[in-house]
Order: sequence, then C-alpha cells, then structure tokens
Amino acid sequence: MDFEYAPAPESAAIGRVADRYLPFIDGEFVEGGGDDLTTLNPATGKKLSTVSTVDTADLDRAIGAARRAHSRTWSRMSGAERGKYLFRIARGMAERARELAVVETLDNGKPIKETRDFDVPTAAQHFFYHAGWADKLGHLGLGANPRSLGVAGQVIPWNFPLLMAAWKIAPALAAGNTVVIKPAETTPLSILVLAEIIADADLPPGVVNIVPGAGDIGAALVGHDGLDKVAFTGSTSVGRKIQHTLAGTGRKVTLELGGKGANIVFDDAAQDQAVEGIVNGIFFNQGQVCCAGSRLLVQESIADDFLERLKTRVETLRVGDPMDKNTDVGAINSKAQYTKINSLIEAGAAEGASVWSTSCPLPEQGWFIPPTIMENATASMRIAREEIFGPVLTTMTFRTPDEAVAKANNSPYGLSAGVWTDKGSRAMGVASKLRAGVIWDNTFNRFDPAAAFGGYKESGFGREGGPSGMAAYLAADEGGN
Repeated sequence: MDFEYAPAPESAAIGRVADRYLPFIDGEFVEGGGDDLTTLNPATGKKLSTVSTVDTADLDRAIGAARRAHSRTWSRMSGAERGKYLFRIARGMAERARELAVVETLDNGKPIKETRDFDVPTAAQHFFYHAGWADKLGHLGLGANPRSLGVAGQVIPWNFPLLMAAWKIAPALAAGNTVVIKPAETTPLSILVLAEIIADADLPPGVVNIVPGAGDIGAALVGHDGLDKVAFTGSTSVGRKIQHTLAGTGRKVTLELGGKGANIVFDDAAQDQAVEGIVNGIFFNQGQVCCAGSRLLVQESIADDFLERLKTRVETLRVGDPMDKNTDVGAINSKAQYTKINSLIEAGAAEGASVWSTSCPLPEQGWFIPPTIMENATASMRIAREEIFGPVLTTMTFRTPDEAVAKANNSPYGLSAGVWTDKGSRAMGVASKLRAGVIWDNTFNRFDPAAAFGGYKESGFGREGGPSGMAAYLAADEGGN
C-alpha cells in the first residue's frame, strides 16, 4: 500500500527564541565586548537570532569569577549540597524540555524527534547521574578525599550543543570544579537557555560561565594560564593544536576528537536488525556524529543481498523540515559543512567508488544532503580514511574475521565500532582486537551517562561519562590513598 505522512510540524513559537542572547559571566547576563554573531536556521539559511560574543577581557573576567567561586564557595561546599544544585538544574531541563528541543532543532538542523527523544532527555540524565556522584567521590579509587582541580575550560562542538554542554558541565560541578565553557559559533542558543535554567537554580555566581565566540576565543580559553583543566570535543586538527599548547603546562586535558567508526556485519547476523543499526549509525543527526558508523564492512557471502536490503530501508527515510515530527534526516548544520560533505562525495566518485543516493526529494531551501552510500570503496580512498561528518556511508567487504579486524583497524581514528553476529564468542573475540574506545554488540549509538566514552589514536584520549569521567576532574587526596 502506498501512503504519505501528513505534515506534523512542531510550533517554532514553543522555542521562544529571543532576538538577542548575551554571555553568562559571574552569575549575570552581560553584553560582551566581541562582535555580534548571527546564528542561522540550517533548514532555511535565514537568520534565527543574534548573539553577543566575548573578547579577551571578558574571558579574563569569566576565569577570574570562576577562580573566586571555586576557592570561596564551590570547593568548600559539601558534596551533598553541590548535588542539590545539579538536581535542580536537571529538573529545570526536564521542565523546559520541549522548549529546549525546539531551540536545538531550529539552531542545529537536526530532526525534532531526535532533540525531543534523545538530546534533551540524555542531557538531563547527565545532570541527574552526576548529582548522585557529588557526595560519593571517595568511592572513585582516588583516596578518601579526592580534590577538585579548580577551574575547567571547556570547548564544545556544534553537532550536539546541549548534550555536550551537559556532558562537560555536570561532572566538573559534581567534582567541585568551576567552569568556563565556550559553545560553537553556529549553535550557541541552547546552552544560553541552559544558562537561564542555571540562574533559576540559584547556582552561586561564577560557578558556570558561558562565553560565546569564534575560534579565536576558544584558542584564548584553552591557552589561558588561569585554568587547571581543559576538555575539548571537536576536530582532530584543533585537538592537535590544543595538545601542543598545553604540553608541559601540567594541566589535565581530555580530548574527544574525530572518528571513522566501522560497522562489521557477519554472515550469521540478523540482517534486518543489522540494517536498522547501520541506518541509525550513519544517518542519525545527518551523520554529524563523531562516533558514526561511517564504514560498513560486510562479509562477502551476504554483501549483495545485504546492500539491497539496506538501500530499500534507506529509501523509506524522510528528508525534510527538521521541525516536522515525521522527518528522519534533517539539515546539515552549516553551509561550510554542506560544501565539505559534497566535495568528499565528489572525491569518492572520482576515485572510483559507486555513488548511490536515496530518491527522496529535498527541500528547495536550506542545506540538505540525501542519505548516500559509496559502494566498492577501498582503504586508500579519501572517503574511507577521512571523517566526512555527514550522511554518507562507505562500504567494503571481507571474507574472514581477521580480515574484518584488519580493515576496521586500518584507520588513523579509534573512537567507535560495531559488531553484528549471532555468535557471542565471535562478537567478544572480534571486539577484543578492535582498536576503538566504544564497541557496540548488535546495536549502535547507544549511550548512558554511567558508561565511559572516548577513543584511541587520532580520536583523542581520556574518558567522559561514568566513574572514569568523574576521575578526570579530580586529583588524588594528598595522602596518596
């Protein structure tokens, strides 16, 4: 039976997007000294709002406020009291969940059903989870009384703006640190709404400071000598610069960088289940996910049938208005990213890969790319080695488990991987040989605040989430216990 979904748009008015947003420094919303930034709606390419950005003087003020708040208030507060504030923030996010979801979709371009059902709930979960750790720091293996580090400088990307903010702020606060955080210049709105929630929770001034700006502000922040810890999520190229800047300073650093995750499908896998996992792994958030399963390795004996099943499923994906609750694949976040993705698709075709794209019509305005599969890729092609960060899947085949592992590990990255097989022993055996920080067994893109996340090689180092993520914001007690 042929049928069409009727439009089911969410109301943009629910987001209550303001005409202008301000930096949040020392407990106040203040005009920044930097140039104003215009944030665009990726689905239309039109102006969404204006954001005041900071200059280096504002940055000094924010770090100074964070230092005072740490030494005078936050680090002296009991863990139980700190936890109460985190619980308040989490509840505030839950109460304003629908508004946050709309703001995130308008500013980022991802489908409303993703922000509503994943981004916002998971962000709130991080505050709830870490609130529970605040009075239990002595159980992390760092001694009976581990110490907070001090002031944490944090830089977050544009693909999961609210979730990455929660991912970084929550453990830092639970551990007793204060925070200065810079959002991505293309997606600053949701964290500034979060600032309103933080203010409503009566968090002491200076504990969290939000400093919008471009790359120069990010560089000034991570290089500032007033910090004790740096946490960055973003590109590998920027991560290298940060590591070079911090070398020899003695400051703790966590880098969560790019990825080129491999999804390995064996001939005994439940194929329809695997197809769903592959689709989720690469087309969730338009493939703009650091741990995306962007490389598909299929056992040769089932490759043809599996790819046909995959294409049939991809043809059902609805590409369109991110605010429509029926949309599966939304808009690319920026024109620059849209151009990069298309250039890599063209490079793959020029190198000999076969390009297949869904026939779903695209909107006439905004930055949209159809879900695309690049067949017959080889390990030497750019599309098999570089992070495309878009809805583009490359496919290769293998014959034996050893060949699958060799091809999966033949990457400068090591963030994620997936294994699809009916045999538990095979799944565990292959996983033990994969050089990736996160490995999913018969699923993909499943996250939990209690689980550590991070990578190897050019995907960075350090872990975020779970006890190891908490430990990254603490120092062992002076007794060395």
